[in-house]
Amino acid sequence: MTSTTEQLAGLSEQTTLLRFATAGSVDDGKSTLVGRLLHDSKSVLADQLEAVEHASRSRGQEAPDLALLTDGLRAEREQGITIDVAYRYFATARRRFILADTPGHVQYTRNMVTGASTAELTVVLVDARNGVVEQTRRHAAIAALLRVPHVVLAVNKMDLVEYAENVFAAIAEEFTAYATELGVPEVTAIPISALAGDNVVEPSARMDWYGGPTVLEHLETVPVSHDLASCHARFPVQYVIRPQTAEHPDYRGYAGQIAAGTFRVGERVTVLPSGRQSVIAGIDLLGVPVEAAWTPQSATLLLADDIDISRGDIIVPSGDAPATSQDVEATVCHVADQPLTVGQRVLLKHTTRTVKAIVKEIPSRLTLDDLSQHPEPGELVANDIGRVRVRTAEPLAMDSYAHSRRTGSFLLIDPADGTTLAAGMAGDAFAAPTAPNPQPDDEGWDF
Repeated sequence: MTSTTEQLAGLSEQTTLLRFATAGSVDDGKSTLVGRLLHDSKSVLADQLEAVEHASRSRGQEAPDLALLTDGLRAEREQGITIDVAYRYFATARRRFILADTPGHVQYTRNMVTGASTAELTVVLVDARNGVVEQTRRHAAIAALLRVPHVVLAVNKMDLVEYAENVFAAIAEEFTAYATELGVPEVTAIPISALAGDNVVEPSARMDWYGGPTVLEHLETVPVSHDLASCHARFPVQYVIRPQTAEHPDYRGYAGQIAAGTFRVGERVTVLPSGRQSVIAGIDLLGVPVEAAWTPQSATLLLADDIDISRGDIIVPSGDAPATSQDVEATVCHVADQPLTVGQRVLLKHTTRTVKAIVKEIPSRLTLDDLSQHPEPGELVANDIGRVRVRTAEPLAMDSYAHSRRTGSFLLIDPADGTTLAAGMAGDAFAAPTAPNPQPDDEGWDF
């Protein structure tokens, strides 16, 4: 029988999945890069390529315009279909990919936040003729804010600067210095020409001075596996299973998807927010008993003691339990057209738990252009990023977003119509400004 250790080790031998997002200013060639990546990696169906070639010929172009591979979705947006982020799925022999193609305009900041929130890597595109511009800094800031562990700087249109090494080196140095200041842990700069195909999938013969990987090679080899043993294990309960049948008269299981870490039979755990403790008596995975389960598997935990547990509770190792609190300090990206204001009643959704809450303070709004803080703005409007202090009706077991992107994130929702107002990241962002304590609310939702 295969041991748990051998099973965990075997994960690294399987084909892994990389989620990555692309961002770039207007006319930087982002659509062409995505099209080139799909085309040269043989991820385009024959009928799709034929349609692109036909459309290109009708425009008088001899070579197929690979940007048209993504223009279909853009046309759908123009027709009024709501698609915040265009997702593309493709695979090579070495890895599977989910690509989130995000808009780069300043008015679509919320869209990039959506696409990059689950990404392990972000490709920031720069026009070699223009260098690092305001949009480039904004994209780097969002990647840092969302704790994206890997950032690729793709310096595009190198063919228009005669493949000059000094042009690439200057842009790479400026961007890397800025991203490092923001706290981005890793930056990989790659000179490319998406139109000509240089260093996208195949190495460029015109840039023999560059000895690094191509874009696809880096995507295939960048490490994305996590050390399961060092994660803060978290299990948000989605559903309580009680068949109460003759075959299973006393079965009580707690079903959900493991948000982080690993759980093992015999491990002592704590149920939050109640704080009650028990021991894992069994783990069912697809109806089969196992000794251990890990993220992102969906499993059912059975505990040795009968404890009042319901949807929204979180099961954690007793020695690694987060603090529970009704006060949430976080950075949020406002995604709704209606503003978020001080004193507003909202619903806060954290993992599988939704509670009433009040926006007590908006201490500052972040200016992404220069990372300055605008104090006490009073409200946040669409695409704004700012600090908030929220008071919840019930205590929540929330991690810092810096420690866990899954259990450190939340949504603020309009209780009237269910509209998502803001996406939040608990804990510090770039710098946590100090502000006076929130004033008590005396109009009904004072927790």
